[in-house]
Amino acid sequence: MRISRKKRPEKPLIVNFRKNFEIDVPLVMVLDETGKPLGTMTVQKAVDTAHERGMDLVEINPKSEPPVTKIVSFSEFKYQKEKAARKQKAHSHTSEIKGIRLSIRIGEHDLATKKGQAEKFLDRGDKVKVELILRGRENGKQDLANDIIRDFVKQMGEIVPIRLEQDIQRQGHKMTAIIAKK
Repeated sequence: MRISRKKRPEKPLIVNFRKNFEIDVPLVMVLDETGKPLGTMTVQKAVDTAHERGMDLVEINPKSEPPVTKIVSFSEFKYQKEKAARKQKAHSHTSEIKGIRLSIRIGEHDLATKKGQAEKFLDRGDKVKVELILRGRENGKQDLANDIIRDFVKQMGEIVPIRLEQDIQRQGHKMTAIIAKK
């Protein structure tokens, strides 16, 4: 099966707001530029009031009865909504699971490098999956593999405050544990 490498189109940041005569209900609740209610009126009268002030009538809450509209400059309103959506998107961070692969025969320097990588992942807010693959006769040394993972987790706990998300488990020829920052 071929994996598509095409970039998918970005979803729009904000939903489409109806303005002026796109609003298709007979009566609307109208708010002025400052948010003070002007009362319930027909769409025609509300649009005329907005045009007198040099602005647009924008539907803010279409689900209420009657729908709530506001007299604003549509371009500024749209810009503010997009800006708020971009800011919210920038501040959101989904936690990923990053993998660190160890071995029974791992050296001290290699272990220090893996600890540095794990520390970087944990500081970024990601979880770390510590994985040790047993090959051949190593399958008979599960207790040694257990000790290596426990030692790695203990040493990481000295560097960064962590919690064990998933205790050490055997999955076929792998032994895994998941840690996360407290």
